[in-house]
Amino acid sequence: MVRTETSTHCPYCALQCGMKLRPVTDGGVVEVVERTEFPVNRGALCGKGRTAPAVLAAGVRLTGPLVRGAGGELAPASWDEALERVADGLRGTRAEHGADAVGVFGGGGLTNEKAYALGKFARVVLGTSQIDYNGRFCMSSAAAAHQRAFGLDRGLPFPLEDIPRTGCVILVGSNLAETMPPALRYLTELRENGGRLIVIDPRRTRTAEQADLHLAPRPGTDLALALGMLHLVVADGRVDEEFVRTRTNGWDEARAGAMAHWPELVERLTGVPVPQLREAVEMFCGAENGMVLTARGPEQQAKGTDTVGAWINFCLATGRAGRPLSGYGCLTGQGNGQGGREHGQKADQLPGYRKLTDPAARRHVAAVWGVDPDTLPGPGRSAYELLDALGQDVRSLLVMGSNPVVSAPHAGHIEERLKSLDFLAVADVVLSETAALADVVLPVTQWAEESGTTTSLEGRVLLRQQAVTPPEGVRSDLEVLNTLAGLLGHGKGFPADPEEVFDELRRASAGGPADYAGITYARIAAEDGVFWPCPDEEHAGTPRLFLERFATDDGRARFVPVTHRAAAEETDAEYPVVLTTGRVVSQYQSGAQTRRVAELNAAAPGPFVELHPRLAERIGVAEGEAVAVTSRRGRAVAPARITVAIRQDTVFMPFHWPGEGRANTLTNPALDPVSRMPEFKVCAVRVEAAG
Repeated sequence: MVRTETSTHCPYCALQCGMKLRPVTDGGVVEVVERTEFPVNRGALCGKGRTAPAVLAAGVRLTGPLVRGAGGELAPASWDEALERVADGLRGTRAEHGADAVGVFGGGGLTNEKAYALGKFARVVLGTSQIDYNGRFCMSSAAAAHQRAFGLDRGLPFPLEDIPRTGCVILVGSNLAETMPPALRYLTELRENGGRLIVIDPRRTRTAEQADLHLAPRPGTDLALALGMLHLVVADGRVDEEFVRTRTNGWDEARAGAMAHWPELVERLTGVPVPQLREAVEMFCGAENGMVLTARGPEQQAKGTDTVGAWINFCLATGRAGRPLSGYGCLTGQGNGQGGREHGQKADQLPGYRKLTDPAARRHVAAVWGVDPDTLPGPGRSAYELLDALGQDVRSLLVMGSNPVVSAPHAGHIEERLKSLDFLAVADVVLSETAALADVVLPVTQWAEESGTTTSLEGRVLLRQQAVTPPEGVRSDLEVLNTLAGLLGHGKGFPADPEEVFDELRRASAGGPADYAGITYARIAAEDGVFWPCPDEEHAGTPRLFLERFATDDGRARFVPVTHRAAAEETDAEYPVVLTTGRVVSQYQSGAQTRRVAELNAAAPGPFVELHPRLAERIGVAEGEAVAVTSRRGRAVAPARITVAIRQDTVFMPFHWPGEGRANTLTNPALDPVSRMPEFKVCAVRVEAAG
């Protein structure tokens, strides 16, 4: 057999590391081979990427549709039966309760083609406004802050290759060593080049160990920290007055807000000593160039948009934006979290990052779709609000590529809401905890079994190429939507070929903020990806944004005045400890796929509670003993992991597991008023020995 290699990309995080797949048997089994020429990871892969083919195995993934029978059990069914059942369920709900009684919940791992087709299906075939996706739980706060300040949202407005060449990086609430291991080399190279690294995290993570300076604020106080550092910039005369005068608006109001947060107040709020605040400002402002990179830590809060806005204000005031080797960026988490929201899964957006409320945007997209713009529904509920409405206003739900039973905040409540639905259909690769509740489960193809594009955290549009033939009983999400659309009276407009869908996406995005019109499959393959915006095929793409003007009407960045406010839920005598959540290196998101890989489970077999030795002593638990963590929403139990790397007033739990150790049983669904991001990163808990 000829051992051909297929160039593609990892199915997991937003780095979208390049890899090659080589067949090792005639039966479709493949192995991962380094793709050293791809510039982002240069061949390096984490354990998840190396073991990704394990999920392709027939004993791991779904290989045929399942339908819930009269006895209440899921049983194998034909595709015709399964799809007819889905069409009947969605059609019946619409007829009895109206179009908005049907909901659609997508995923940040879907390709651009799938995300686009799913948004079109919801609005054209179902006529519902009730569509959102789990990317809302990822970087929606940063996206909202980008829009307010710069007029455009792209995770990084510069390529990763610029990071080692800047002078100082402030990394806020990101543990790259575990969430995006191949990206850690950019920080290593930064320091090798003489640059400085400041890490802000309540835990002394493996990433913080690499830092020149580590600040450990109390969870939920990142906004106060950013304001306190901006206060010192002003007080010490470090404002770049020329940049502020010529390239920004709104400085006076933002400065007034910062001056209300003097260093001693910020120390009391955050627990970060004033000398450390001063050292951080001196380190950042003393460098010729600098970047601030945020991630889920400051963003997954009920004030996440304002917190990111405060860091953007800090960059603007110091002239670290809109210039080479300087700027603010967000480290997008999910594999296609960027593209997933650009092209129609988000409740308020149309393809090309167009606003659903903009009449011109509606006319443009409706013309591409061949429908009357007046028939397009308006904005719907955000992700948590949609899930919270299940079984009430929303009676049926179609889920593609998401597992909210594990990943949603207040997960026990959301699990009950899913169970209360009249009808639930789930399309997924594996029988996730959410799929296990469904009336119909549709087994769909995954990364190596199909072609399609994703958009990385850099804004680089990439092509995953099919390397193996999917099992006979599996269909692509595009085929599923094609058939369902036909069954529901829309026989045209939903092609199953991904390149045909992408060509339509290009037309729909043309002229929009996220313009893909000039990007083709052939260009992506030849150029290692193309950065959007790219308005025509002669355009080179845009690796670096804002160097000449920002994407606002007047070309100037906007300071947005913000002020610190308490977390939605503060500690008290009953719940005296702060819980924060996150990821570990060997699992990914809800763990639906990685928990099925033996090598990854051996490295990270289950949940744990990370706590400081003094807290462990106070509650009387030793390493490995069961700890009960209780919030106002529920109780979780997991083994203790005792370490001095965490604050004494804080505990940490990873959120990859279901069952009694499910961290999101505890988390607070309080929402950011702008982004509608839930407050995953901060909630008040009681910690005690499980016995």
